[in-house]
Amino acid sequence: MDSKIIIAAFLSFVPVLLLLGATEAHVEYGAYNISCPNAEAIVFQEMTQILATSPDLAGSLLRLHYVDCFVRGCEASILLNSTAGNTAEKDADMNKDVRGYDVIDRIKTKLEEACPGIVSCADIIALAARDSIRLSNGPNIPIGTGRRDGNGSSAADVPLNLPSANASIAQLISFFAKYNLTAKDLVVLSGAHTIGKAHCYSFSDRLYNYNGSGNSDPRLDASYKTLLSQECGPNDMTSLVPLDANNATAFDLGYYSGLTQMKGLLTSDAALLDDASTNSYVLRQANSTSPNEFFADFATSFMIMGKIGALTHSKGEIRRQCSAINPPSPSPSPSPSPPPPPNNSAEKKNAFSSFFSVGVVLSYLLLQYY
Repeated sequence: MDSKIIIAAFLSFVPVLLLLGATEAHVEYGAYNISCPNAEAIVFQEMTQILATSPDLAGSLLRLHYVDCFVRGCEASILLNSTAGNTAEKDADMNKDVRGYDVIDRIKTKLEEACPGIVSCADIIALAARDSIRLSNGPNIPIGTGRRDGNGSSAADVPLNLPSANASIAQLISFFAKYNLTAKDLVVLSGAHTIGKAHCYSFSDRLYNYNGSGNSDPRLDASYKTLLSQECGPNDMTSLVPLDANNATAFDLGYYSGLTQMKGLLTSDAALLDDASTNSYVLRQANSTSPNEFFADFATSFMIMGKIGALTHSKGEIRRQCSAINPPSPSPSPSPSPPPPPNNSAEKKNAFSSFFSVGVVLSYLLLQYY
């Protein structure tokens, strides 16, 4: 990859790194450096093997990260199975075509073999999505880790927290604003549709009954509409179509070029042309000869999205299996009360002072080198 792309991406999110260090240091860069030093390498190795045989899963894993973060936060609630008394997010109507669960389970198994009980399922989702971008010729994005897994999941939360594929631009901008994401974040993150596929039923109304008219969407290119009609019948519930009409396997600018050619697949894709700011960004990327700006912008927005509702420290848990919360731990046996501690307040004060000094030095070194 062109080194200029990496430099541009890094420079664009330096302010984000500093902000994370100051206000959300609990999502750390290299959180597993000591506890599981090969964690990110294991994820990347597995993703390399998986995408070599199933490249379509790159887009699926990006979507998995998206639907996880926007419902309850980036805490792996999308992975939990339904139970007798609860229908989980993965079984909600809007998520019935989400894929990639088996990929996360495969990676989790490898990580549990290397470092039992250390790496969260939420971090596996984030890392798998990041590596999907990198392995599709996109930017290599350094992301924070240290997320923990949530202990709840409800299908009822999904329609309240995810926009539909038929959302208007006003609805999309309003939805993103709830998470402190801007119209630019919207149009940038929509660029993830440069890889992956969508089921025919997610856009069939644009072919056969747009807005209940019985006609097709006039914003679809005629030849593209004909091609889609050949691949998707009116009641097709299984077929998949590339989201990017130009090249759905490379993380590039083809998605934006397709939008300007009236080849946006979903209604929400075409809607990006209906707002002045998002339209301007689409046109700039479609006419660009380099992906540098898009790569840098995507890295920044992707990192911000990956922090939404993250659980850290003592919140949540590290699941043993990603599809189920951990069983309750057995209550410990009562133990005799310990004798009262000696009066060593002066020693505690000195220990604290030493600890504080070490912290200052480490902070200085981190600022100098990271």
